[in-house]
Amino acid sequence: MTMSRKVRFWEIRQNTSSKRKKTYEVRWKVDGRERSRTFAGKTLAKNFLLDLELAAKRGEEFEVESGLPESMLKAKKSATWLEFSLAYVDMKWPYAAPNSRDGLTETLATVAPVLVRDDAPEAPEANVMRTALRAYYLAPKDRKRPRPAEISEALSWLEKSSLTLDEVYERRNVRAALNALTLRLDGLPAAASTVARKRAVLYNAFEYAVELEEFERNPIDKVKWTAPKLAEEVDWRVVIGPRQMRECLTAVTYVGKRGRGRRLRALYACMYYAALRPAEAVALHKDDCHLPATGWGRLVLTRSLPETGSRWTDSGSTHEQRGLKLRPANEIRTVPIPPVLVEILREHMAEFGTAEDGRIFQTERGGIVGSTAYGDVWAATRALALMPDQVVSPLARRPYDLRHAGVSLWLNSGVPATEVAERAGHSVKVLLQIYAKCIDGQQDRANKRIDDALDD
Repeated sequence: MTMSRKVRFWEIRQNTSSKRKKTYEVRWKVDGRERSRTFAGKTLAKNFLLDLELAAKRGEEFEVESGLPESMLKAKKSATWLEFSLAYVDMKWPYAAPNSRDGLTETLATVAPVLVRDDAPEAPEANVMRTALRAYYLAPKDRKRPRPAEISEALSWLEKSSLTLDEVYERRNVRAALNALTLRLDGLPAAASTVARKRAVLYNAFEYAVELEEFERNPIDKVKWTAPKLAEEVDWRVVIGPRQMRECLTAVTYVGKRGRGRRLRALYACMYYAALRPAEAVALHKDDCHLPATGWGRLVLTRSLPETGSRWTDSGSTHEQRGLKLRPANEIRTVPIPPVLVEILREHMAEFGTAEDGRIFQTERGGIVGSTAYGDVWAATRALALMPDQVVSPLARRPYDLRHAGVSLWLNSGVPATEVAERAGHSVKVLLQIYAKCIDGQQDRANKRIDDALDD
């Protein structure tokens, strides 16, 4: 088998013919030898080309005969679904975000125990198999960990019982995998959002098998299966008003020892008055802020610090700096902020300064503020500032609900949806879909217009 790192890629070429549908051709060269692969859809072609380019960027060698990189060869040579899952993880891992890595291994660990032979011996306990896959098998850095006896036995059972890819392609097995996504480990129904997220991961794994020509088409498309309905709209009951928010921002200064609540007052204010996501607020730097002595200011957002388990990051930290959510790398978002937030941020930096790297929000020791910290302080703040019936209600139950309240305030103030979407970092379609029930006054205005029309 001859391998080479001399690789060159061309743009995707569209093939047109009056006798057949459009197809898309991916072309590349390995050690001077031209290769090509034709796809029925442009998305598949783009994904395949991207996988090739990323493999080259990682420094993988390409087989001259097949034109495929090492990671794809490993997946293509997989005899079983379990082996394919391992190869798929290796291909995705280097460029996947920490939370994506977590979701990837979670999904594959969910479906692997059901994609097994009908005549397989009695299976190990479900929680043991899930632990074996999630903590000892799928993640690259876990594979060298010493394995307890029950973990070794579970993995041995899975290796011997796993279906071949041809068998996985059968409708009944695809349906079994999809059904597995709907249940938690304890057998209770999983949240609709969790099912949707896992289905997307499984669909992408099957797409990779299509790219490698192991599957003719994505088998999920062949199965009539209905996922649990996903509740995308924000519950209007979580939206806190300006007066209540002011009371909370006063109350938080009395929470905790050594000014713990005071350190977080401006963080909550950013989530409400600028509708920042928590990961965006935590990552805010002094240089991102334009805070004039009077009038409106602005925040120029460039980064976020999403929180995840340390085992999913390359650095071992619970936070890893990323770009803005759903935006291309290095893209910015500018958010005008009202004078009240300008004043709060100026007061915060005057009292607490900034971290060594310029972050506005920091722990007493200069660390990154974690979700547990601002979640616990907010719970105490609600208990102090709200009435008893409000405390047990959904009203601003989570810090993230402050962002929902901020966006709702903008919409109800009459700010055009296009402007709100730009400030919040949403598309207009998603914005109106999510906040449809949080827009007050629309019904009365609509009724008035209908009354006027009926009176004509």
